[in-house]
Amino acid sequence: MNVQELIQQQIAENDVILFMKGNAQAPMCGFSAKAVNILKSCGVPFAAVDVLQNEEIRQGIKVYSNWPTIPQLYIKGEFIGGSDIISEMFASGELQEIIAKLGN
Repeated sequence: MNVQELIQQQIAENDVILFMKGNAQAPMCGFSAKAVNILKSCGVPFAAVDVLQNEEIRQGIKVYSNWPTIPQLYIKGEFIGGSDIISEMFASGELQEIIAKLGN
């Protein structure tokens, strides 16, 4: 399995997945910490992939999404965005709406 297939599998297996630096208990950058805090405040369970543990995934996720930065959030297989987009969507209530639909 190549790295793109691995990333695709991880996204497919988790309704909410965050590719980040560090993990949910110990984010290793401010942007990842911000994303984790937003997801936690939404009360949604999520998987976290620490890109610092695997350079292939760290580079591969940028190719997969065509997005240059980390963290990256996926919900139900759809790329949502990075820290700034997650923050804007949270502030507007859009992120909570998307998460609320997960229960259905």
